[in-house]
Amino acid sequence: MRAVVFDWRGTPVLAPTFRGWVAEALKRVGRDTSTAGDIVALLAENRLDVPGVDADAALHRETCYRMFADAGLDAELADSLYAVESDPAFNPFATDAARTLATLRDNGIRIGVLSDIHFDIRPAFDGLPVDSFVLSFEHGVVKPDLTIFRIALAELGTSPEETLMVGDRATHDGAGVDVGMPTLLVPPLADVADTRLHLVTNLMDTTSANR
Repeated sequence: MRAVVFDWRGTPVLAPTFRGWVAEALKRVGRDTSTAGDIVALLAENRLDVPGVDADAALHRETCYRMFADAGLDAELADSLYAVESDPAFNPFATDAARTLATLRDNGIRIGVLSDIHFDIRPAFDGLPVDSFVLSFEHGVVKPDLTIFRIALAELGTSPEETLMVGDRATHDGAGVDVGMPTLLVPPLADVADTRLHLVTNLMDTTSANR
């Protein structure tokens, strides 16, 4: 194995809950966060499941603002909600993420990040060893389309059989197997203190030992 490709939300970082997203947006505009539950009830979370929404930043924004308008939210809150949803800092890393990336790099493993996302997450990885970012909105394609996995492989310069895909959703990240990538699915991150990424380094150690 020469490389590992990580999904982003739910894998090395904690994805925000719908309620947590709303509460943070309220806090940023100085409003009572106890009303978050009422606002969540007004929003239709499934509206964000529009096919290809993360393949086009403009479509993502339009979809969100249409949802906000249908819920009767004012412009200030709508802007705050979208700012929070698009803030990489609101997706904290698991406590073992930096250590895992450093261990992989120390062992000569190339590292890629492959994410269905509508904004640039590179700033969140400042100081962390990542060789390649493949973000859906920059390529106009989302998982499980095999094209995006092939792009990730091309950017790393590795073949499928020597590149491990790591994610948390069989429906999306699991498609890596269809291009020939060994794939490790970990439980979606529920708390930053949860340690699951040692499974990656353990597996890499095993494959190295079996060469």
